[in-house]
Amino acid sequence: MSTFFQEDEIAGRAYDPRLMRRLLGYVRPYRPQVALAVVLLLLTSGAGLAGPYLVRIAIDRHIAPARLEGLGLVVAAYVGALVAAFLFRYGQSYVMQWVGHRVTTTLRVELFHHLQRLSVAFYTRQPVGRLVTRVTNDIDALNEMITQGVVAIFGDLFTLVLIVGIMLSMDWRLALATMAVLPAIAVATARFSTRARASYRAVRVRLARLNAFLNEHIMGMGVVQLFGREAREFTRFDALNRDHLAASLGALRSFATFMPAVGVASAVAVAIIIGYGGLQALRGAVSVGLVVAFIQYAQRFFEPIEDLAEKYNILQAAMASSERIFRILDEPVEVADPPDPVRAARVRGEIEFRDVWFAYDADDWVLRGVSFRIAPGESVALVGHTGAGKSSIINLIMRFHDPQRGQVLVDGVDVRRWDQRDLRRHIGLVLQDVFLFSGTVEDNIRLGTPGITDAQVRRAAEFVNAHAFVERLANGYRTVVHERGATLSVGQKQLVAFARAIAHNPDVLLVLDEATSSVDTETEMLIQEALRRVMRGRTSLIIAHRLSTIQHVDRILVIHRGRLVEEGTHRELLARGGVYTTLYQLQYRDQERRPAAGTVAGGGGEGRRGG
Repeated sequence: MSTFFQEDEIAGRAYDPRLMRRLLGYVRPYRPQVALAVVLLLLTSGAGLAGPYLVRIAIDRHIAPARLEGLGLVVAAYVGALVAAFLFRYGQSYVMQWVGHRVTTTLRVELFHHLQRLSVAFYTRQPVGRLVTRVTNDIDALNEMITQGVVAIFGDLFTLVLIVGIMLSMDWRLALATMAVLPAIAVATARFSTRARASYRAVRVRLARLNAFLNEHIMGMGVVQLFGREAREFTRFDALNRDHLAASLGALRSFATFMPAVGVASAVAVAIIIGYGGLQALRGAVSVGLVVAFIQYAQRFFEPIEDLAEKYNILQAAMASSERIFRILDEPVEVADPPDPVRAARVRGEIEFRDVWFAYDADDWVLRGVSFRIAPGESVALVGHTGAGKSSIINLIMRFHDPQRGQVLVDGVDVRRWDQRDLRRHIGLVLQDVFLFSGTVEDNIRLGTPGITDAQVRRAAEFVNAHAFVERLANGYRTVVHERGATLSVGQKQLVAFARAIAHNPDVLLVLDEATSSVDTETEMLIQEALRRVMRGRTSLIIAHRLSTIQHVDRILVIHRGRLVEEGTHRELLARGGVYTTLYQLQYRDQERRPAAGTVAGGGGEGRRGG
């Protein structure tokens, strides 16, 4: 089981001082507002508890002796206490909601900023759905704790203490009789907390499994439908959903047991007050108003206890969520800028690998001692079998990863010394799997870069032969592209990606990774023509499996099992009879049987290169 999946199983302690101290660090800037909320909460409790005392006064001083003088003032005071309690509660709730949203907004921004700084390797290990959950659901759990948890728990405890104090001050014997049910409440609370913790863990784990299943299958719905897997996948989803339902019902049973237990205890306490207090009232030891006030205080005494059960779950959820959030925030930035990074207004485009060893996982080497140099303005192609390490070379140049051994240099400077944003600003990258954001076509070409005008967007599209299909869209460049470019064909998305790279006008480097593999022959010819224009004067590094697309480059590097085994021109490598020749023969076996066609393919490639 992966570490990240285990994070979803973190049930969270009801209170973790280490995590709480860290969370309070985000609340600290709002100490005046929190202090105000605490004062308002205390005033709310005081105003709310004034009611039973005023009822006692009304009964003992006015109703029982039939003295109406002054009863109106008592009624007015009672209504005033209710209004004051409402206003204080409203103010306290508003202030804490304000604080909670401010804190969670800050935390969400910090979390997203940290996610942007983490290396690409981090995202290859972590499911996207769970990362989204961290930024949304877990942050919301913290917001609930801040707005309804810690301060509210303090208010509930204050209310309990205040009620006990008032009851003891009015009649300590009746107060002790009322509290005779507290041991039973303590036992019920302890059992509830244990069961609630287990139930909460079960619900969280099953919800995580359900979310992961939904994320995967919604993204892969086309494959599900293609292979007729709807019924089977529905059965699996139904099983997961029922499992989640069973866990949720288990949690509900815990609440359904605890709440009535508290209600029964409250009823027993009231019965004790009525029995014992009524007997004392008949004997004249206490007043009827005091007994009525005790009944009301007893009922209010158990309200915070029921509320504390809710707060327990909120606090436990927040502890679990904060644990998962802080694990991401504590995730080390494996690819970080140096203290004094190198920046350059322009780069010449010299690329050099010096004895580079690289592995995604320890000791599973993808590149083994690779060394080569690409001169400024030179066009170079990388070829090799799938998994040979070609894309890893691109990732190292872009500094998505760092090599375990050796150096990768751009313009003679180790990429680890470059400012990452500045380095990538000079590189135009077009990948095989194009990612388009929600928005318009021109938004996807511009990518929010303010210096790129509408005219430059159109020139870039024209340059890569994308303008014609864009103009045919309903709203041209302002046509809305749905998530991941779902409304465009694969070839159209590829053309938009080319236009994006050209619009940003990389100074020297143009890195292409199987960028024409998903387009038709006619579109590929248009792109190849555009590439020849854009590659002039730029260092170009091309990855391609179709060898016909790279015969015009200055040099070809052959990667085999993580090593650079051959390099040279197309004709030189064919004459050598090595790995490149094998690749060529496998790809052009039919043409090799027809000498004329083979001659045209080879000669044409050399002719273009020479030109």
